[in-house]
Amino acid sequence: MPSPASPIGELLAAVRAALEPLGIRWYLFGAQAAILYGVARLTADVDITLDVGPHPVEEVMAALEARRFAPRVDDAIAFVTETRVLPMVHGPTRIPVDLVLAGPGPEESFLLHAAVRLVDGVPVPVAAPDDLVVMKVLAGRPQDLEDVVAILAAQGPRVDLERATATLRLLQEALDRRDLLPRLEEAHAAASRGRGGPSSPSG
Repeated sequence: MPSPASPIGELLAAVRAALEPLGIRWYLFGAQAAILYGVARLTADVDITLDVGPHPVEEVMAALEARRFAPRVDDAIAFVTETRVLPMVHGPTRIPVDLVLAGPGPEESFLLHAAVRLVDGVPVPVAAPDDLVVMKVLAGRPQDLEDVVAILAAQGPRVDLERATATLRLLQEALDRRDLLPRLEEAHAAASRGRGGPSSPSG
């Protein structure tokens, strides 16, 4: 494979080289995935979800450190045990990356639906656009909701709105929340106004 064309590509190639020999499933999400789906963002932060399976976190950390990643916190094992997030930085590019340990539930579905895309020449599993919409609706920050509108506007029918709606309905029930589906409906209406299309999601 030719050398990556960017620092982000270099980082992702290093992640791939660290995780794939261990058979660890993973996917790119967050801002870098949103950019791939048409969101205009200027950020170098990288967010990855991985399923460590039977591998101890220490083994995964060692594989990443062998590819020149370093923890961004003093006691990384304690931190990841408490938060399920492993914050690291890629030495050659100085780009931070947050590695989120997948749990049962929606993340298993997100792993199954991730599709490999070329990111600056590097084959990378990327969260499906409808799953990324779900993640960002759940996060609920203003920037996340703006990203949802942009993804829906840019991707159109490539976003499986029925699947996103079903996932958010399950999350509403599991988390005892009532704001997730209204957020999706508002974002879809805003995206549809921008495209001149219908103003309510199907399903």
